[in-house]
Amino acid sequence: MKNPSESVPVAAKICGLKDPTAIAAAVAGGASYVGLMFYPPSPRAVTPARAKELTALLPPAMKKVGVFVDPDDALLETVLAQVPLDLIQLHGGESPERVAQIAARISAPANLSILKAIKVAKRADLEAASDYDEIADMLLFDAKAPTDMADALPGGNGLMFDWNLLTGRKWRQPWMLSGGLDAGNVAQAVRISGARTVDVSSGVESAPGVKDPAAIKAFLDAVKTL
Repeated sequence: MKNPSESVPVAAKICGLKDPTAIAAAVAGGASYVGLMFYPPSPRAVTPARAKELTALLPPAMKKVGVFVDPDDALLETVLAQVPLDLIQLHGGESPERVAQIAARISAPANLSILKAIKVAKRADLEAASDYDEIADMLLFDAKAPTDMADALPGGNGLMFDWNLLTGRKWRQPWMLSGGLDAGNVAQAVRISGARTVDVSSGVESAPGVKDPAAIKAFLDAVKTL
């Protein structure tokens, strides 16, 4: 008899979108989330004005995620004044106290959800998730960059971590899997980790920050088969 959980579709987030062509590919492929990066050092960064233009191209049902790295309140307020986000993704070293502050001051008044990224290299790194599980509305597990990696970004480095670390793990909040995913490995990643939502950025690019519409289509096609 088929396990009922196997019939639940896997959702996908395409992150770091900067241009209408990539947006169109995400929409056509059936992505559930799109991520817009508000972190200037990233090759995927967009301005609030550009993000506003891009979100106007999205259907209402598609969730718009603003990705921030240790943002201050001023940056969050500036972006939210221009961009109709659904989720705030915190991808830096934000403490549980800081996440709670953002939830109370920024996200709750605007009726937004908070997605907190947890950087993972070993099993012990997962313990940090419990500190955010009752504060954030969703968790994201991404690969932690090694300390000796040159020009490492907070995310989008194309690195994987051991998906077996997530096997059988449960949290109160829903969660996403990120880190080195692409069309070729996403099925294995979901099978091992049990993820029901996957997040890709560098895995659908032809160069850092340059999204490849064909790769976006291939990734979303692969996710549809899961």
